[in-house]
Amino acid sequence: MLDSDFNARLGDFGLARTLDTERTSYTEAGAVAGTLGYIAPEYFHTGKATQQSDVYAFGIVLLEIVCGLRPGISIDDFYFSVDWVWSLYREDRILDAIEKRLADEYVVEEAQKVLILALACCHPIAGERPKTQAIVQILSGLVSMPYVPPFKPAFVWPSMPSMEEDDSCTMETSSYQTIQVRSDFTPQCINRELCAIDKLSTV
Repeated sequence: MLDSDFNARLGDFGLARTLDTERTSYTEAGAVAGTLGYIAPEYFHTGKATQQSDVYAFGIVLLEIVCGLRPGISIDDFYFSVDWVWSLYREDRILDAIEKRLADEYVVEEAQKVLILALACCHPIAGERPKTQAIVQILSGLVSMPYVPPFKPAFVWPSMPSMEEDDSCTMETSSYQTIQVRSDFTPQCINRELCAIDKLSTV
């Protein structure tokens, strides 16, 4: 969306209601804000938006443009369009996701590239998503497409450091391995529990 001075502004109405007009990204929001379907899984669970969560939302927008479907629509037993497109990709039928009203008025190779790029942007693991600069280069044909696995990966949390290595119970996620945990736990919750256990053990 454009403001009166033709500056780019938020286009997500659910998000726009929660932010000041001078802010341009939900990375500036203090809590989970936005429209269900565009929200990255890690942002939904932690409430912390990043550039990677912006990339996820961009991937959803790409799917919406090419498929002509809202992200939260139920189709073929899938509750989200990204899961439906990923299933078509696995079955080597990703072109079936293209908006039917386009008929044959599109370039097959370009449509396929955009759909696969959208899936790459919507990777459940934030670190596996392409960077914004790479996205521009891919769309421009300057670099090759990133690898997208045929089966949608599971969302995983960063693992916790050992208590012996970190007496302050702080987190530095950049160097951690990853482990899969239940979706109703957050790193902050687990960290608090570990700190409490450590204090009890020293009494």
